[in-house]
Amino acid sequence: MEPIEMMGACGYDCGACSIRQVPLDPVRAQDAIGWYREMGWLDQDEGIEEAIAKGMYCRGCRGDRETHWSADCAILLCCVDEKGLEHCAQCADFSCEQVTEFENDGHGQHREAVARLRRIAGQ
Repeated sequence: MEPIEMMGACGYDCGACSIRQVPLDPVRAQDAIGWYREMGWLDQDEGIEEAIAKGMYCRGCRGDRETHWSADCAILLCCVDEKGLEHCAQCADFSCEQVTEFENDGHGQHREAVARLRRIAGQ
């Protein structure tokens, strides 16, 4: 199994995510900060300090839902909140329709995440 620092319920490598890195690594956080500015969530003169103050970073799938970046994530709600699992590969229903939709939604990182889960599950 491949070593990763932090993995989401969906198999995503959170260590590679700039949203996760905002409070942890100022260099890697710059992608998220640029995106926040493009989206109008941060002004052009705002940066990491403001993003942290506004809670604009992910605390992981097992973090506080009141401050979670994507607290309405269907995989998160099912896997972690409903079933009490760390990741979908631990589920008897893996690979369910939600995971398959996530895998095939056109985002390369989502396909990689599900492939990671399949390796963990021995599939």
